[in-house]
Amino acid sequence: MIARSWLYVPGDRPDRMAKALAGEADAVVLDLEDAVAPESKTEARQHVLATLADNAAYVRINAPGTDAGEEDIRALAASPGALAGVRVPKSEDPGELRRVADRLGVGVFPILESALGVENAFALATAHSLVAGISLGEADLAADLRVASGPALAWPRSRVVVAARAAGLPSPVQSVWTAVRDLGGLRADTVAGRRAGFFGRSVIHPAQLPVVHEVCAPDEEEVAWARSVVDNDQAAWIDHKGQFVDKAVLERARWLLSIADQYVKKGPQS
Repeated sequence: MIARSWLYVPGDRPDRMAKALAGEADAVVLDLEDAVAPESKTEARQHVLATLADNAAYVRINAPGTDAGEEDIRALAASPGALAGVRVPKSEDPGELRRVADRLGVGVFPILESALGVENAFALATAHSLVAGISLGEADLAADLRVASGPALAWPRSRVVVAARAAGLPSPVQSVWTAVRDLGGLRADTVAGRRAGFFGRSVIHPAQLPVVHEVCAPDEEEVAWARSVVDNDQAAWIDHKGQFVDKAVLERARWLLSIADQYVKKGPQS
């Protein structure tokens, strides 16, 4: 399944983890990093392992090389349960990422949160066959670059999109929208992200899920267009709207159809 939403849940809140796993998120990320206070790391790790014993989920570990990160890796390697993959924060070193992938044997998703991480985007994306996707951690990145978020991050966003696709990975997942109550802002920013080459979004509250799902799902008009392109067996042609269609357009149409069967937005009911 191509996930539209990646819902982060604090690893020290088993009640919230259970609700998230029973909810509408396409992917649930049990968080051992930023959402958990230092004094609660051990407890959170125990709760996450217990949850993975019965449920498939992703885990955001603490940064490899830190005490908490190494404890996370050891614990997950010993009792992986239904671990679907790990999100690896503060990723900068391809060698370190290879070590995590080799140790855990599941898909790894490096999160680029520093200038060095962005500079090494392609090296991280191609560090190991288990690298399943790359993304930005924009709050930490903005702090490292000493900039405000938004337009100042346009270049790093483009960089991670290009690196992901050059490595043959899925389009990157957008970073979290931290203004939980500003659903209008979330919608506008997610639309802009999709146009810029991202697909799907990390979210921190269930209220954000419907907006992200609606924006990411191709609508019926898009699907109809994609099917008309794919069904035409010509090498190149002008479609009914007067637009030139060639191999590149055909590839985009095929990508849209690859997600359409999962997530088609329904039009108005008659």
